[in-house]
Amino acid sequence: MEKQVLKFLKDLAQNNNREWFNEHKNEFENAKQNALNDFNLIYEDLKQTDYLETMKMYRIYRDVRFSNDKTPYKTHFSMFIGRQKPDYRGGYYLHIEPGNSFAGTGFWEPNKEDLLRIRKEIEQDDELETILNSKELFSTFGTLVGDEVKTAPKGFDKAHERIHLIKKKQFLLKHDFTDQEVLSNDFPQKVAAIIKQGRPFVDYMTDVLLTNLNGERI
Repeated sequence: MEKQVLKFLKDLAQNNNREWFNEHKNEFENAKQNALNDFNLIYEDLKQTDYLETMKMYRIYRDVRFSNDKTPYKTHFSMFIGRQKPDYRGGYYLHIEPGNSFAGTGFWEPNKEDLLRIRKEIEQDDELETILNSKELFSTFGTLVGDEVKTAPKGFDKAHERIHLIKKKQFLLKHDFTDQEVLSNDFPQKVAAIIKQGRPFVDYMTDVLLTNLNGERI
């Protein structure tokens, strides 16, 4: 990714208003296209070994209708790649922002039924915890992140040995990148490699959501 991408985003963070943005529209378009080029390279790499929906690059314009922050623009570029439903679940996210770039994989907001199914599986066996604690996955992503409830969900024992996982409402893995890494020539390949390291987690969660507690296909 070219330096102009991070430079534009830094400048935008300091001048987050429509007048400045309109005066620098060409810089925005160039930075956006450069980011999109890398996003497409990552998508094409992942598509060789996964079943993916179309890649989505998020708009830079913020929805300020229900936010106290009325600045009109995001100060990052980002993309999301969903896996092809119904047989493949989860997705991949990449966030490019000076000093705060990261890739993520997992399950952002499971619906009520999926969340209960995941929690029941965690209650029943320790396979998810084993996957998360594997040397390769843990060294790449660290611990599982995401929102969680404050106490045990209804119907679950607060003293359960895996209550720290049962309380989760989101199941996400995150890997941070330095600005130097973002600007490296092989950044798209690095991102794709990182995401692939999360596949055991995503594939396991997919199997859970496609089967009942007896392991039978739903």
